[in-house]
Amino acid sequence: MRQLQPAGIITAVVIAFLWLPILVLVINSFNASRFSTVWGGFSLIWYERLITDAEIWRSVKNTAIVAAVSTSVSVVLGTLAGFVLDRYKSGVQATHNILVTIPLIIPDILMGISLLVFFLSAGMRLGLGTIILGHITFCISYVAITIRARLQDFDYSVVEAAQDLGANWPTVAWKVYFPMLLPGIISGALLSLTLSLDDFIITFFTAGPGSSTLPVHIYSMIRHGNPPVINALSTLFLALTFMFVLVYQRVSRRKT
Repeated sequence: MRQLQPAGIITAVVIAFLWLPILVLVINSFNASRFSTVWGGFSLIWYERLITDAEIWRSVKNTAIVAAVSTSVSVVLGTLAGFVLDRYKSGVQATHNILVTIPLIIPDILMGISLLVFFLSAGMRLGLGTIILGHITFCISYVAITIRARLQDFDYSVVEAAQDLGANWPTVAWKVYFPMLLPGIISGALLSLTLSLDDFIITFFTAGPGSSTLPVHIYSMIRHGNPPVINALSTLFLALTFMFVLVYQRVSRRKT
């Protein structure tokens, strides 16, 4: 009889640790019982309630709006910040670098409280606008860091050569900088989008009535004892994620 190798055992434990909770969640999304410890038979009742729950889809809409706007603004401002930090060296540069890096290292709860105090002191009404501003404050830093990493090995002599050939600044930006920075811009945008979609703490402090995003709404549902619908919602998003990954892999294979 073949003995199990330590590496195989460790791999099995890691896979079980990662996927067993997700498997339990998916199974319970089809459980007719409200309790995960009791199997009440196969049922789609929680998916039916999910489809008819207007509050959930309102929170999904809010999440999409916040993620799209905050990502778009963060990509523009973060790209400019990353470019300036790498290209121009001055006495103010160290301060600028610290200001961009701070949102990456301070705790989210501290940032959430500080943003809440700032918005209330400024007389701003809490809502989607304040959530978007809160997300932009930390998403910019991630985009800027990504752009700076992309610029580390950039040969600026290419820019000088383009200018010597008569190219003006808009042409240099579009024909030289943009193609080179595009992978970094895409990476920063995807990272910013993921963080915005997933954020709970900062959103919790900056949200107002009727502006809850999906993570905040799910937290509210858990507090009020409605986990079966959450299982169905999570399974639905898990399926969409797998579909996106499969489509991406097929497109990548065709390109190669």
